Amino acid sequence: MGAIVNTPEPMARMRVVTSKDRAGQTLKVLQRAGVLHAEESAELKPVDREAIEKERRQVGELLTSIEDVLKYVPADQVVRLKQDVDVYYTKPLAEIGSETRALCTKLVAMHQRADKLAREKEAMEELTGVAGALAGRADLTLADLNFTGVHLFSRLVALPKELYQAVRESLEPLAVSKEAVELGDNAYVFVVGKTVNLAKLNDWVSDNAGRLLEGPREPTPLKQFATAENRLPARIETEVATLRTDIQKQTMDNLEMLVLLREALLAENERLGVLEKAAEAKFVTLVEGWVPQSALQTTTGDLREEVGYVYIDTRPPGKEEQPPTKLRNANILKPFEIIVNLFGTPKYREWDPTPIIAYSFAFFYGVMLGDALYGFLLLFLVKYALPKLVDDPHTEGFKVFQRLMFMSAGSAIVVGALSGTYFGDFFTKFFGVPSMAFSKTVEAVYLNTMTFIVVSLAVGIIHVNTGHMLMLIRGIKEKQKHLVIGRLGLFILQIAGIPWMMNFIGSPLMPLADSAYTILLYIIGVSVVLIIIASLLEKGPFLGSIFWIFDITGILGDVMSYARLAGVGLATYYLAYCFNLMSVLIADMLPAGFVRIVLGTLVMILILLFGHVLNLVLSSVTCFVHSLRLCFVEFLFKFYEGGGRQYDPLRLRKRELVPVKGRA
Repeated sequence: MGAIVNTPEPMARMRVVTSKDRAGQTLKVLQRAGVLHAEESAELKPVDREAIEKERRQVGELLTSIEDVLKYVPADQVVRLKQDVDVYYTKPLAEIGSETRALCTKLVAMHQRADKLAREKEAMEELTGVAGALAGRADLTLADLNFTGVHLFSRLVALPKELYQAVRESLEPLAVSKEAVELGDNAYVFVVGKTVNLAKLNDWVSDNAGRLLEGPREPTPLKQFATAENRLPARIETEVATLRTDIQKQTMDNLEMLVLLREALLAENERLGVLEKAAEAKFVTLVEGWVPQSALQTTTGDLREEVGYVYIDTRPPGKEEQPPTKLRNANILKPFEIIVNLFGTPKYREWDPTPIIAYSFAFFYGVMLGDALYGFLLLFLVKYALPKLVDDPHTEGFKVFQRLMFMSAGSAIVVGALSGTYFGDFFTKFFGVPSMAFSKTVEAVYLNTMTFIVVSLAVGIIHVNTGHMLMLIRGIKEKQKHLVIGRLGLFILQIAGIPWMMNFIGSPLMPLADSAYTILLYIIGVSVVLIIIASLLEKGPFLGSIFWIFDITGILGDVMSYARLAGVGLATYYLAYCFNLMSVLIADMLPAGFVRIVLGTLVMILILLFGHVLNLVLSSVTCFVHSLRLCFVEFLFKFYEGGGRQYDPLRLRKRELVPVKGRA
């Protein structure tokens, strides 16, 4: 989460397909989960049925992989499952698939390696026997058994003995010469023929269920090859034995996991089979919408566990799609989401300015109200009086608004304590108590009108330029040249223009030489050119040539608008001061003696009570409105668009207190 701006929570599109008789149960599960922002569902299309079929094929492939591994278990086993199958059944298929492949891939590769070595061993033994039989009939080498030249070729063919007896006559036209030997159930024929007939020989071998034997292409005589000891390398037999032992150990170590995955996949296959048949008969219900990615796994697990026969498809949003916006701010900042949503809900791919709005609104409200006792009284009114003014004070929205006002009142208490403001100058005027300010600096700002205005304008410069800086960052991210150029121009204009202007009016900010101010003037000219270029790029030649002037005057107007912080803050203080003074003056007008003591005190209390309550009500509303104005007009318009959709999930709304209106 960002300290200045935040981003909405990532969303995923979820499609839930289930049989119609389970639709109600599915909706109840989704309602209890409270995460699906439902959208209008289209009719189940053939592509959706194909998705179910595709997922079922994937399940079948995973089951085949597991069965291929389990067939190598050395003996029948009864596996005691220590984990519940539901733990795996409720997982997404992608997760089950990754676990299955991780287990099976290594074991299958080991099996394939062992089988390949075993086949190499058998082929070598067969070739050794044939070489021994042919060695006495022809002076050949291993390379001669598989030779292809320009004019002649040679091949060693193996086929069933009985079949060879029946078809050997058909081999005559293809061979220049041939030598045949019989070993076991096979006949082995060494054929020499013309190269032009090689393709016909290959067809003859295929048609007669034969095969071509290949051996090492080396000039080793057949007799030497057949009589050589240990021709079959010992390393092959050792490697095969080691692999078989390792395979058995790995299989047994993972047997329970393999069986668990198989049971979960069998249940998944059965579930998808039912949905596939229901889809063919159009006996299904489709529910779809947006779900936070953080809740996908939990929601998917709940649906699989409680509904059973359900197909779930999830995907990230497309570039053109605008999912609803689910804000993800810290709990202390959530009340200020009301302010942002009042301006406009952030779009899904837009910044959420709630953090900076929270700091800004609370600060502005506290500065303008700026009275500790007003803050405490506002807490009381918001807690006990405000609920009387609404139809249902128990709604979630009202409670969030209350929290917003509590925080705003707390800000006023802090500022009032720092400045020593309690019902204006109440304690000083009536009890002669000296300053109760916790900060002499803050007190000095409130007591000096010009200082208060200057500080307010300084706050405005910082706040407005924060908005422009965010727009600059946005322009860089979105590669919008006019935003980047325009904001750079505004920054340069202020950096050079403010010192130059203050020197021009006779109040220099820094002791610079006269030549430095001349340089600043040239820099101001460059900044104006940048602003004009940005305006032309954004609005075109006609409007751009006119509206650039408003970019320059606009920043001055925006900053001057923050003088309202001093104006409203001073108005709140001096109204309280006036009511305090008025109560004393009117009481002093009464005749001295008992009448002044009794009636004067009563009049004083009434004036103070009426005046301060009136001032509090007017000031609290005024501070709220002006804080909104500064956040909206002077700040959010600089970089923020809004226009998104609020995330409103299907959920079971639980309330402890529900008002029921009786008959009047």
